[in-house]
Amino acid sequence: MKILHEHLLVLLATLRRLRLTPGASLLNMIIIGIALSLPVGAYVLLKSVQQLASTVTDTPQISAFLDAGKSSSELSTLKNKLENNERIAKVEFISRDAALQQLQKSTGVADMVGDLPKNPLPDAFIIYPQTTDADAMEALYQELQSWQQFDQVQLDSAWIKKLDALLNLGRLATGILATTLSLALIAITFNTIRLQILTRRDEIEVTKLIGASDGFIRRPFLYFGLLQGLTGGLVAWLLVSASLWLLNGSLHNLTQLYASDFHLHPLSLPDSLALLIFSGYLGWLGAWFSVSQHLWQIEPR
Repeated sequence: MKILHEHLLVLLATLRRLRLTPGASLLNMIIIGIALSLPVGAYVLLKSVQQLASTVTDTPQISAFLDAGKSSSELSTLKNKLENNERIAKVEFISRDAALQQLQKSTGVADMVGDLPKNPLPDAFIIYPQTTDADAMEALYQELQSWQQFDQVQLDSAWIKKLDALLNLGRLATGILATTLSLALIAITFNTIRLQILTRRDEIEVTKLIGASDGFIRRPFLYFGLLQGLTGGLVAWLLVSASLWLLNGSLHNLTQLYASDFHLHPLSLPDSLALLIFSGYLGWLGAWFSVSQHLWQIEPR
């Protein structure tokens, strides 16, 4: 209990010290918050886009569109040929009428589609490969393209693979940005604590003269760095949340035009806690480096 009481007293003293320099403390918190909000915002954007891509399709497909005028016997023969292909797991036939009905339901443009003089959509086969291996799918795609019965063959998952490659690049860029800014924030805290140590040099010398340990002297500086990091993380959370709220308002109007409900997901509770813990750790780490670097240089004269 005595140790907890001592830590509480140091924490309260650190809070009072923060209030003594509100301008400088607030400026540091805002700088930390802005710096942290950049990788956090990029993380939220990537996570939202990734969730959108995962809802589009879970199973890679190949769409094979037919020439007009195919008879029922020709369609049956072609379907049997596809089902007997060892590279194909399942085949679904979508008639042009069924495709038109699906288009009306999925896009919300029933009136516009209904005004068309005739159905412009072709019959099609939806083909599910046995494996999702990229090379195997590409080989099947090339084989189906050579079939004369098909007017056009489309690998529906091609754009998802491109999107996944872009997401991987985005994750790497976000990781580099987060690492760079984390080092910058450690440097900011390092310099702030260094200035505090220099301004309190006489106080530290007197404290050492009366027998205080390095751990006792180090404690308020570590708390200062921790609190500065935590408040900076809170500022980052507020900035990201406010930005998402503003963006989702404009994004809602845009997605309605495309009959979509896509929106940017806010930070979840685990992500928010991770942000605060990480920002507090960065502040503590910067303070620890600074104290370790400069405290030993101060000795009673």
